[in-house]
Amino acid sequence: MKTELVRSLTATFEEHTQQASDGVEFWLARDLQYLLGYTEWRNFLAVASKAKTACEVSGHPVVDHFVGVNKMVDLGSGSQREVDDMMLTRYACYLIAQNGDPRKPQIAFAQTYFAIQTRRAELIEQRLLEAERLSARKKLTTTEKELSQVIFEHTGGNQNFALIRSKGDQALFGRSTQAMKGQ
Repeated sequence: MKTELVRSLTATFEEHTQQASDGVEFWLARDLQYLLGYTEWRNFLAVASKAKTACEVSGHPVVDHFVGVNKMVDLGSGSQREVDDMMLTRYACYLIAQNGDPRKPQIAFAQTYFAIQTRRAELIEQRLLEAERLSARKKLTTTEKELSQVIFEHTGGNQNFALIRSKGDQALFGRSTQAMKGQ
């Protein structure tokens, strides 16, 4: 798929995002229906039904991701009619894309889009965990230096320093560091 088309489809998908009063982002199913290339609501509902099953089997409450709503639509005569719709979370949109007809270019794009977004989120999470680990190691190093300095100052740097450090390591690791050095 050409980069321009991918950007255009991504922008179109994100432009249809709405936000509930509690800050949760959602898409309306009737909007998503057209974005994913479904012209008939009943065909789209069949895909949404499979997605609901996947949601339930994966242990997520369906009502948290597929919320039935009604909305008014304009008719050609100038009047309005109430139609069924659904508010869909990003997860629900993902499940619908995964259960859609992959022969539709829009579905193929959506499947790729969600795969890429998932990978990006995984990489961000991995980087955050690495940053936390490095921060914890730096803090531990600083604390160890401070502790060693205090012990050194109180023992005068003699044999007692090594004994105190060894006892602390033994308490932490369950064995003497003296034995570890010899291994």
